[in-house]
Amino acid sequence: MRLKRLAWTYKDCPVYYLTLVSHDRKRLFANDLVHTAFKDFGKNAIHHGVTVGQYVLMPDHIHLFAAFSAEAISVSVWVKSLKNTLSKCLRSNNIASPHWQKGFFDHVLRSDEAYVQKWEYVRHNPVRAGLVASADIWEFQGEVYALEFSR
Repeated sequence: MRLKRLAWTYKDCPVYYLTLVSHDRKRLFANDLVHTAFKDFGKNAIHHGVTVGQYVLMPDHIHLFAAFSAEAISVSVWVKSLKNTLSKCLRSNNIASPHWQKGFFDHVLRSDEAYVQKWEYVRHNPVRAGLVASADIWEFQGEVYALEFSR
C-alpha cells in the first residue's frame, strides 16, 4: 500500500527555514552591528524576489524564514550574498575571517502551521541556551516581513 503524499500549500513561493552557522561556532552574530546589517539585507531582499520573515540571531548561528518567488535568485546564491554582507560588516569592525561554516541547512515548509511550530521552537533558542529567561526579551530577533502561505 502506498501512502498518500502531503499536499504543498504554497504555489509559486516556497517558504524555507534556513540555519547558518559561524566558523568554529565563534560568537559573532548576537550584537547590534550584525542585527542592523541583517535587517537591512532582509529589507532589500524583496528586490530580488526574496521575502524574509521571522528570524533569530544567536551568538554562533542564525535562524530565519524566507519565501522565494519564482523570479527569485536561488537559495544558495541568496545565502552566499547574506554571508558576504555580514562578513563585510564584521571585517569593518576588525573581526577577522573566516566567519562562516561551509554551507547551510535548509528545509521547505509545507504549511503555515509548520511555520508557526518551527518559529515557536526557534524563538525559544535563547532561553534554552541560558541567554535570557524569556524568549520575548531576546533583542536579536524579529520579523522583516509577514510571510503568508497560499490557501
